[in-house]
Amino acid sequence: MSQAMGLDPADWATWRDVTAMRSGVERVLEQRLQRDAGISHADFDVLHSLSVATDRRLRAGALAESLGWEKSRISHQVRRMAERGLVERADCPTDLRGTWVVLTDAGADAFATGSCGYIETLDRVFFSRLEDEQKASLRAVAAAVRDGLLAPDAQPSPTR
Repeated sequence: MSQAMGLDPADWATWRDVTAMRSGVERVLEQRLQRDAGISHADFDVLHSLSVATDRRLRAGALAESLGWEKSRISHQVRRMAERGLVERADCPTDLRGTWVVLTDAGADAFATGSCGYIETLDRVFFSRLEDEQKASLRAVAAAVRDGLLAPDAQPSPTR
């Protein structure tokens, strides 16, 4: 059946291994973030982006772009996080249509609390299991796929 779909069984097996690995690592990281800081992985990603931004703030569109998210997803995520005091929205004085997303002290604290366990868990379940050559190969594979996704021909074709 796989051959008829354009991939040989080894490629399907590789893809299933990659997706199972990703899902498993994300599940363990999510559990650790919830336990340590009461935040989700999505919260952590937003908090990380804001923590490294100038003045701990980004325009909503720039935040969405930095995470590779749709604007509607960032809007919903920021709303939920603002309700919990992790971020604030602020009007942009130079563009009345623009909104800043600002890291609060509570958000910075949650990020700091979650980071230690996140890093320890990521190292334990992922990086410590790889040799240096495997890490380099994985980095090259990830870059090749990422760069391919950015190519003009990588966009899905319109439905017929």
